Amino acid sequence: QVHLVDSGGASVQAGGSLRLSCSASGWTYGSNCMAWFRQVAGKEREGIVGFYTGGGARFYADSVKGRFTISLDSANNMFYLQMNNLKPEDTAMYYCAASDGHGACVYGRWSESRSFTYWGQGTQVTVSS
Repeated sequence: QVHLVDSGGASVQAGGSLRLSCSASGWTYGSNCMAWFRQVAGKEREGIVGFYTGGGARFYADSVKGRFTISLDSANNMFYLQMNNLKPEDTAMYYCAASDGHGACVYGRWSESRSFTYWGQGTQVTVSS
């Protein structure tokens, strides 16, 4: 019943910025875990940011810390990924994800794809040098 749609991907030059959006249907964020992942061909899906709505904690992979920020608009069932100072190595398909449970964030498993039940379809980000 729950459906996530992510959007906002584009082709940009290194150093530029983008904001990705994730819209949820049939579900309202509560004390749960949500995240953004990215994936390139031939590699596993990588968790890059997480957000625990129950306590407001945010989690960032080292590769994006200081450049990417996750935020939530729970009233409108939306969350976002603000990406600044983009680098060519950020090029990937980006996916939003969410879970009904809190364990992924509370127990430090927010970066693992198996922790999440709901997924967006993916939106492509391409960063050129």
